This record gives sequence, C-alpha cells and structure tokens, in this order.
Amino acid sequence: MINAMKQIYQFRALLWALVTRHLAIRYRGSVLGFFWSLLNPLLLMLVYSLVFKYYVRLQGVEHYSVFMFTGLLPWLWLTSSLNESTSSIVGSGHLVTKSMFPAQILPLVPVVTNCINLLLSLPVLFVFMWFSGVAFHWTLLLLPILILVQFLTLQGIGVLLGSLNVFYRDIQHILGNALTFVFFLCPILYTPETVPPQFKFSLDYNPLAQFTMGYHDLILDGAIPSLFSICFMIGFMILSLIIGYWVYGKKHETLSELL
Repeated sequence: MINAMKQIYQFRALLWALVTRHLAIRYRGSVLGFFWSLLNPLLLMLVYSLVFKYYVRLQGVEHYSVFMFTGLLPWLWLTSSLNESTSSIVGSGHLVTKSMFPAQILPLVPVVTNCINLLLSLPVLFVFMWFSGVAFHWTLLLLPILILVQFLTLQGIGVLLGSLNVFYRDIQHILGNALTFVFFLCPILYTPETVPPQFKFSLDYNPLAQFTMGYHDLILDGAIPSLFSICFMIGFMILSLIIGYWVYGKKHETLSELL
C-alpha cells in the first residue's frame, strides 16, 4: 500500500491530467456544462423533499430539505465514484496495456473528479442553510477531515472493485443494485431516531451510514461524532486501503493480458 501511494504521488501530474480530461468529457456538448454537477443534487433534493415532506409527511425533522441535502451530497460522491471506479480499468484497457502505465491511478480519477463536484456543491448547501435559518457551527472546521477519510475510503474500495471487475465483469452490474439497497440503510431520507431498536445495528455497523451521520453531526448538529463512529470510519478506511491495494498488487501483472 505504501508503494502504491508513492507511485500515485509520483504520477500526480498524470492523475490531474486525467481528472481534467474526465471533467471535460463529462460535460462535452452540454449547454449548462459543469452546472449539471449542481443541478443534479438539487433536482434529487426537490423530488425527495416533495415525496417525504408532503406526500409521506415525515414528521419530526426540522429543515428537512437541508437535512436531506446534507446526506445526499456525500452519497452522490460515493455512488458516482464507485460506479465509475469499478469500470475505470476495463474502460481504459488501451492505456493499461501500455508498458509502465500506472493502472492504480485509474480508479482514483473518478474519486477526485466527484470530490471536486462535492466541494463545489457545498457552498450551495451553505446558502440553503442560511436561507433556512440553520445555524452555522464551529464543527464545520472539522469537515475537511471527514471528507479526507471518505476520500481515502473510496480510493481503497475503488481500487478493489476496479481490479476485481477485470476478472469478474458481473461486479459492475451488481454494484448498482447493491448501492440502491444500501442507500435505504443510510439515514439520508430519515433520521436515526426513526429506526426501530431491533434494527439499530443496520446503522451502528454500517460504515456508509456512519459517514452520513458524521456529516449531519458536523454540519447540522454542531457535534463531534461519537468515539465509536470515529474509530469505525477510520478503521474501515484503513481496511479498505489495505485490502484494495493488496488485491491490486496480486492482480496487476495479469491485467494487461485480460484487457
């Protein structure tokens, strides 16, 4: 894992060039261009707010739209990154087959790209908070730490899925359904208090739910996540990086042969 990190730093210029290219291709031919990265979460927030605030009438959540938007932004970063990272190595086979090309940076490209989208969407969230009368807390200063932990977690999972997808192409098809299932196990559309006690384990031992609650704590509640939550997220981050780069190290020599 340490060697992989050194290689990523060594090829940081190439990584940034691929990120820039990825952003350019994503919005090529679009009239609104990069503004779609802001409009997509806003449209999702509008739909979910309409359904759960007025149709289903979820009660007990003050500033529900802001609450949901806070959880939705990091979730969109996660899903977009993992879906694109999974197919990144397979989709760039022409690069991987070239000698000395560092294939491990390919799953990192969508993670960085979608992280940029997140960072540019956060000011929109803060504007919503201001218009809604939501207080700003000092814990916002800790937000970069949580973003970094999620970034490294997505990096590890992305490398793992991207490597395995070369050998088992079903992964890219299974992932979308799995993420849809996990979405409803995270307190994005509902608060943790609404979960029955017998199902609390689905939040306590769900690392993605812990990330969601971490954003709610820092941004909305002005609270630091619990010690259990902090240790769980950091432990999951370390485990993701170790497993991801271990699998890549075992498989990378045969990647070009299969591509």
